[in-house]
Amino acid sequence: MFQLHYSALSDVGRVRKNNQDSGYAGPWLLAVCDGVGGAARGDIASATAISQLRRLDTAVPGADDAGHGHDPEALLGEVAGALHRAQDRIAELVDDDPTLMGTSTCATIARFDGEQIAIGHVGDSRAYLLRDGVLQQLTRDHTFVQSLIDEGRITEDEARVHPHRHVILRALDGTTDLEPDLFVVPLQAGDRLFLCSDGACGFLDDLELTALLADGTPDYAVVELVRASLDAGSTDNVTCVVADVLDDAAVVEHADELADLQPLLVGSAAELRRRLPRGRNRARGHARPVATPETGADTAVGVDELPEHAIAADPVDPETARYAPRPPERLHWLRIAMYATIAVGVVWVAGALAWSWSQDQYYVGEDAGDVVIFRGVNTDLPGLSLSTVYESSDLAVADLCSYEASQVADGLNADSLDDARSIVDNLVQQASPTGCQDG
Repeated sequence: MFQLHYSALSDVGRVRKNNQDSGYAGPWLLAVCDGVGGAARGDIASATAISQLRRLDTAVPGADDAGHGHDPEALLGEVAGALHRAQDRIAELVDDDPTLMGTSTCATIARFDGEQIAIGHVGDSRAYLLRDGVLQQLTRDHTFVQSLIDEGRITEDEARVHPHRHVILRALDGTTDLEPDLFVVPLQAGDRLFLCSDGACGFLDDLELTALLADGTPDYAVVELVRASLDAGSTDNVTCVVADVLDDAAVVEHADELADLQPLLVGSAAELRRRLPRGRNRARGHARPVATPETGADTAVGVDELPEHAIAADPVDPETARYAPRPPERLHWLRIAMYATIAVGVVWVAGALAWSWSQDQYYVGEDAGDVVIFRGVNTDLPGLSLSTVYESSDLAVADLCSYEASQVADGLNADSLDDARSIVDNLVQQASPTGCQDG
């Protein structure tokens, strides 16, 4: 049986107004949720998902000290069930409060059973495994740019700066069918697990991540990973979870650190609970702080301080969504009216331009049995004529030969008004007794 030595840290970053990431680290579960929604409260989505997912942080039935782990299929079933419960809870919140429509969250979790982890993944947060100095990305991003990479249309480096790099194709949103990636990863003593939001992996490449994960304790690693992400120019929230896989000998070596180790909740899941009114869900117990004051990062909060996430008491703190910006609800109808006005204006301008062009067009045709010059386009729409008689002549269509008469009936297009007059003059000449070849 292995044991996890873990740490977690989340930082709002240098651009965002609030933290829409949530993270969790415990003896049996690691998780990162990256909220999407801006004004629709992506922070609530991620915190709600974590509140459901962290219920997996219990000893796995069937895993024992002899090293007999849990059945992989059953382990994956637990992970899938937790993700679906989080999806259902978000759906309930949206039903209760329509202003949350559009909220969603990415989710990447690792369920540990003593010898392996079951990964559940949806969105663009990531899970990595560092083994013997080699970093392996375990999850695949559910994003538009990842599909372009898979098709060979762009490279990994190009994806980091692609204008649509944040377009998410799958998420926990309470509305669409949930299709998480589910798989099991066997572990070895000395492995280091790393879960993060795209505020980290979107700005640090594999070489940088490997270097930062190669040394130090999990506490040290999460601080350095967050710091490096911000220094690299991350404009997003940054959440990192690191866990070392320890065998019996390593457990003895780190006994003092493991004795004080408590489950950690970071990011919006911790912040929203802190902002509850005094007297309700007051803190019970204490937590081990992870960040140092100079990092400016969030302090981790112990799980015992955080009962089930209560949405009703959360203060509203809207932020422009990083993926799909949405206006505050009070501006919804104003924005619709603005778009409608713009659409009407565009149609009116297009119509005016088309009409102006049509008034420079001429053709020769028939009106009341006479050959006339029309101004406009030689076609009609249902209930609308696109031309009018501009100039009449003394030539009757009956005076024309049958071929010329049929041409006039169909309409003879002209390049200009002078060209149209020339066509009429030619028809007059052909209408003379010597010009008609019929019979």
